[in-house]
Parts: sequence; C-alpha cells; structure tokens
Amino acid sequence: MVKGEAGLCPEGAGSGRIKTAGCPAQVTTTPDKALVHSRMAASDRIMLGPLVGAIDQGTSSTRFLVFNAKTAELLSHHQVEIKQNFPKEGWVEADPKEILQSVYECMERTCEKLSQLNIDISNIKAIGVTNQRETTIVWDKETGEPLYNAIVWLDLRTQSTVERLINKTPGRNKNHLKNKTGLPISTYFSAVKLRWLMDNVEEVHSAVLSGRAMFGTVDSWLIWCLTGGRQGGVHCTDVTNASRTMLFNIHTLEWDPDLCKYFDVPMDILPKVRSSSEIYGLMKISSSLRFSGCRLCLPSKGGFGFVNSAVKLSVCFLRTSAGSTHAYTVYLLYDTHFSIKISDLFWFQCYSLIPLAHACEQLEGSVAIAGAVVQWLRDNLGIIQSSGEIEKLAAKVGTSYGCYFVPAFSGLYAPYWEPSARGIICGLTQFTNRNHFAFAALEAVCFQTREILDVMNQDSGMPLTQLQVDGGMTANKLLMQLQADILCIPVVKPSMPETTALGAAMAAGSAEGVSVWSLVPEDLTAVTCERFEPQINPEESEYRYARWKKAVQKAMDWESTEPLSDGNGETSIFSSLPLGFYILGSMLMLIGAKSIAAVGK
Repeated sequence: MVKGEAGLCPEGAGSGRIKTAGCPAQVTTTPDKALVHSRMAASDRIMLGPLVGAIDQGTSSTRFLVFNAKTAELLSHHQVEIKQNFPKEGWVEADPKEILQSVYECMERTCEKLSQLNIDISNIKAIGVTNQRETTIVWDKETGEPLYNAIVWLDLRTQSTVERLINKTPGRNKNHLKNKTGLPISTYFSAVKLRWLMDNVEEVHSAVLSGRAMFGTVDSWLIWCLTGGRQGGVHCTDVTNASRTMLFNIHTLEWDPDLCKYFDVPMDILPKVRSSSEIYGLMKISSSLRFSGCRLCLPSKGGFGFVNSAVKLSVCFLRTSAGSTHAYTVYLLYDTHFSIKISDLFWFQCYSLIPLAHACEQLEGSVAIAGAVVQWLRDNLGIIQSSGEIEKLAAKVGTSYGCYFVPAFSGLYAPYWEPSARGIICGLTQFTNRNHFAFAALEAVCFQTREILDVMNQDSGMPLTQLQVDGGMTANKLLMQLQADILCIPVVKPSMPETTALGAAMAAGSAEGVSVWSLVPEDLTAVTCERFEPQINPEESEYRYARWKKAVQKAMDWESTEPLSDGNGETSIFSSLPLGFYILGSMLMLIGAKSIAAVGK
C-alpha cells in the first residue's frame, strides 16, 4: 500500500475531508477547549462560499451531508439506521414512512451541528438526492399514504412472477427485453415488484384501477414528499433510476408503451423522467422550516459515486474508467462511450447532466451481498460485535485456511443472474475458527468483484489497469489489499470516503439555476489517495480464484422451484413433489400396516 504524495488527513477533526490547504490540527484538548477550537475553525469556513446538501438514502441507513461548494469539504453530516423487515424467507421490506422520517431527522441533526459550528445554513443553495435504486414503493396520491411497505431491491418474492414472464417470451429467453432495457428479466428490477404488488395487494390493485396510485423508487417517494406531497408534490425520477425499472427505453429515453404492456403496467402511475442534474422543485416540508424554499435536485446513486485524484466524477470525464462502491452491496461501473455487446452484465443509462439531450451509458455489475456479509456476521451469528472488528479478526490469521464463503443469500447477481443459488461455506476443517471465517467473508467480496471485472474486461476489449473504489467498506485496509491481490491490479481509494454523496452534491450544485459548483476538470479540487498494490504473485491469486469458482458451482441450483402457497400465505409441505410423494407414501404404508394388524387380530 502506497499513500498519495500529498498524504492523508489524520483521524479526528480533518478525517473524511478533502485536503486543500493542509489538514486541520488534531484536537487533543479538553471537550470545552475542543469546542472553542471547532468554533474558531468554523469562523474561517463561513466565508468560503455557498453550501450544497446531499440526502444519501441507502439500503441500511440514511444520511444528510453538507459540503462547501468551493472546496468540496464535508462540513457536517448525520446518519440514521433504517430497519429492514423480513416477513418471510427471501422477503425484504422497509417502511416508506420510516425512510422519510429518517431524512427529516438527519437534516435536523445536521443543521444543529452546523449551528454549533457557527455556520449559516441559509447558505445551502441546493440539495441533491442519492438513493437505493430498484426498491419499489406505491402510494396513494390523495391520502399521501404508502399502500404497502417498500419492496427492497434484493427481495426474492417475485421469482414466480419472473418465471411466468419468462415463460411467455420466445424461447423462454430472460434477455428478451435487453435490446430496449439493457436488463435481464430478474427479481432485481422494479417492474416485477410493481407487478407483484398489483397482483397480490388489494389496496394497490384498487388504487391503480381508481387512478389514485403513484409508483416510484425511493427517489420519487422522497421528492414527492419533500416538495409538498398531496399539496402539489413533484412526481418525478431521473434517467438513472428509470433505467432500472425495466419499463424505460434506454434508446428513446422514455417510458416505453410496449414494455408497459408486457408487464401490464398503466403508464399514468409512472413518474416523469428528468435528467440527473436539474432543479425539480422547492422544498416544502413542515418538519424543517430551515429548508423551505431550498432547491431540490436529483443526482442518483450509481451515476455519481466515484472520484479520481482530481475529484472529478471519473464515470463522467474519463473515457475508459471504472469505479466500485464497496458498501452494503458492491456496484462496479465501467464507463463506455463506445459500443459494447450485450453481456452477462447489463447496460443502463448512467446519467444525463443536461435535460435528456444526451445520456451517457455505463456497464454495471452488482454484487448483492458485500457489506451485508459483515452485518450478517454481526447480527445473525454474533461472530463480531461491531463492523470494524472483522478486520482485526481476519488480520490475525491472514488467510482463510481453505475456507470459502459464497454469500448468495438472495441468489447470485451478475454475471450469473441465478436466483436459485444460496449461501454456502466450503472447506471447513477442525482447525477452522472465526478468524478464518472473517477472512473468507472479506475474500468473498473481492472474488465477486473479480468475477464482474473479468466480464467487463472481456466485453470492452480494454482491460482495466486500476480500480477506483469508494464506500464504507473501503475503511477496511485489509479488504482493500485483498481486492488488489485478487484483481492483480492496483486499487485506488480517495482519502475523502463520501464520494457518493459528494457526487450528488456536485451534480446538484452544478444544475442550471443553481450553478454554484463547477464541473470543469481544471476547477475541481485535488484529492489525496491511498494506492494498494498487489502483494501476491498472480499464480496464487488464480489458484484462490479457481477455488472460489468451484465453491460458487456448489451453491448453484439449491432452490429448484419457489415453494407454493396454501392460499393463506403459508408454504405447503406438498409444494415439493418428492416430499409430497414421500409423505403420502408413508401415510399409506401406515394405514396399510394398521389394516394388516387389525386383520391379524
């Protein structure tokens, strides 16, 4: 691992900030003196220029962050965890009202922190939104109430819906819609979730028929609520989120009538599609008069998450760039600007910085379970007490000792698109302990990234020479080194970890009518980086990768069919044909035995 030439800001007052004129001094005084010091530092920041906020609504938490538009410095932020509900195996839901309330709370707490720093929040000129994408919400436009919980992107309940759709395509081809959508027919995307809601939730079905229903991903729900809700809320989405629904034509940049007909979705419930960097409306929220009238913009997650050493959005400005967000999931994006064949990954419209005059494409591969592995080890198994503990455990052994972990909790996404896969642990011996297990979990994140990158290199014909990373998991230096070792290329991590939210703020601040943030490359602030070089020979890397691929094959086809319901939402024991025959046969044998015994008497 080699640090960038400019070095890194120390932990403490300067951590997580872009270094522009030296790192702030680390505070080691008493709390009262520290507060005085922070206030003095804040007085220097007041005149630095306009501020831009970013709402970062993710799968497991919500954050609100405020940046200085002139220096890209993160001034303050607040984070709130989001509760996930698992009503049945494979089902993942969240409460839309809790998501909205978490946004309010984060904004309020961040404002309080800014006030303590003597920073005038009236300098916040715009707020961007970055969100979990495919998560699906339907609400009543008359009451403003959600009609069902949000169905989270990794939910598997729609597998039977997917199979029914695939069965009606020529040749049962899951890629039947790729020419228009760039996506395979999968449980991952929003259209099948919407179809399930319309088929299985009476409130949704009735609202659709009566014209009261509004559909959207999390961005649409938040923007509608924040701009007035029932009192004139704006119902819109951006090109990035729209392109992950399977209802959006990535060539015409419009909702497609044929796609809507295929899924039997009425077009009048869909949000209006806008570009990724423009003003959508003014904030009209009763919980925080501080932001009333503030301009709300919508750069979405995925399109604006990655920065290079010049703090430019690498996916926007570099012709052959790639970035990876290591967070709850891993998203690996490869910027194209040229034609690539339809692959086992998928196309999607990445971003449009001006109102739909042009949209830039990216190739993306998604790893469903990444940071979620660490959360699972903590919450489900109790192997660790905090997320940061996994690095210490894994570092104690420095190897998995032949243990391989395939966390296919929700099937396998790119490049397999195999919903039947399930999580497995291979290669256990009597010597294996929780340290090896922790190491195997981190390796699993890296192996999955390698699988995606291999396909991207093949499809683009231009192998990547280094990978830029961001996201919460990049704080784990052992993970970053493992990623470089397994990819056999350097991994570059910016010292400013909040690049997803920073990208949202940059796009919001550069929107026409706001124009407080320049995206001209020479105007962008320099960022220091850490660079992790491969430290093992390629032969060892290939050996470990081959063993991982073998483990993946063992995880395949674990669930051959989705269990059938008895009509009350409960799984029937007769949903499995072999099991049903076994039980019926056993019952007949028992009846026969009793009959023979009765005759014998």
